[in-house]
Amino acid sequence: MLAFPAGFKIYLALAPVDMRKQFNGLWLAAEQTLRIDPGGGAVFVFANKRRDRIKLLYWDGTEVWVLAKRLEKGRFNWPRGSDASRLALTPEALTMLLSGIDLRDGVRRAWYEAKNAGES
Repeated sequence: MLAFPAGFKIYLALAPVDMRKQFNGLWLAAEQTLRIDPGGGAVFVFANKRRDRIKLLYWDGTEVWVLAKRLEKGRFNWPRGSDASRLALTPEALTMLLSGIDLRDGVRRAWYEAKNAGES
């Protein structure tokens, strides 16, 4: 599981993004759609229209990282209905989102099963 330090800046793109985008395409989406410089060290979280795939874009000061996650079933709980193009998240909220926790209700989504949860 990914872990980010407290106070780390994380921005969630509310509009869907074409998951065929890679480094440059996601960088442009952060600049043009979210209106934030990706070179500032924040993490940018993008999802496709079905919300079963996400990509994270991060500049660590020397290189760009793109991380991807695809759900085999279910969807990520994505905020909707806001006029804003982005939402700022805490590292804890991102961890819950990636772990299948419904941020509105604070419960794990029914489709989510942590495989091998008891194994090390």
